[in-house]
Amino acid sequence: MTNAYVITGPTSGYGRRTALALAKHGTVVLVGRDRAKLEDLKKEVDHAVTIECDLSDLESVRRAVAEILSLDLSIAGLVNNAGIQQLRPTKNPRGWDMSFATNHLGPFAFTEGLVPHLRDGANVVFVCSAVEDPDRKPAKMAGFRGARYISAEASARGEWLPGGSKQPGFDAYATSKQCNLATTLAFARTTPRLRFNAVEPGFSVGTGLGRDANAFVRVIARCVFPLLAPFIKGSTNPRRAGRVISNVVLNESGESGVYYDERGRPMLGSKLVRDPTFQDRVVAETRAFLAEIG
Repeated sequence: MTNAYVITGPTSGYGRRTALALAKHGTVVLVGRDRAKLEDLKKEVDHAVTIECDLSDLESVRRAVAEILSLDLSIAGLVNNAGIQQLRPTKNPRGWDMSFATNHLGPFAFTEGLVPHLRDGANVVFVCSAVEDPDRKPAKMAGFRGARYISAEASARGEWLPGGSKQPGFDAYATSKQCNLATTLAFARTTPRLRFNAVEPGFSVGTGLGRDANAFVRVIARCVFPLLAPFIKGSTNPRRAGRVISNVVLNESGESGVYYDERGRPMLGSKLVRDPTFQDRVVAETRAFLAEIG
């Protein structure tokens, strides 16, 4: 049976490049919230299936999982790439912080729904971010102060530990990405049948993360950043990031629990996220919170 690869957020930036790379190796299941953009991308891929899904909406996530399973594919890889970074925090209809819901709660439920049905040895990749680390100098220069996790329930309410960023939305993004990484490392330890790894793809203006920015910031990002990018540590571009992510998905070495940087080299997360006790706590609290929703 032909290999299949599921990828969320495939219509722009890193996700699009990753989807095009994986399409050379089998069927790609394109999961996103914009039906028109999904269909446009499908025209560029020989073997593709589109699944409409809003990761901030738990019911939408569960419908998408059921639809994917009904395809009866041999899933060899799953890429949790979709994410948002809001400058001004908003809430979904349940009252959940949109960044935390879209970046962590939705992908967590999506992954748990698919994991029992992934074939042995399948690679699951979470696209993370080093801004979760309070000691990361480039992140601090950008205004981040690391993740501020209290609990899954508190994060859903948009509540964070004090002492965070002065920029609205930054704590939500950093915390959601720390939860992604904690989930990856916990699953790598507890699910040896599969391979779980994470990628810090680097910073690039060619992604959809900054779509919430004002016009001035978007102009600066589009016109100024490309000139400065070669001199900024951790900068990348969608083509390079897509290559790194797809290489991790296609890796047959059996490596699990590895966190890769923007050049595909192993790196370390924050001291807290490397603690197995914290990893297990994030997973347990997220499961419990989602279970209450029914």
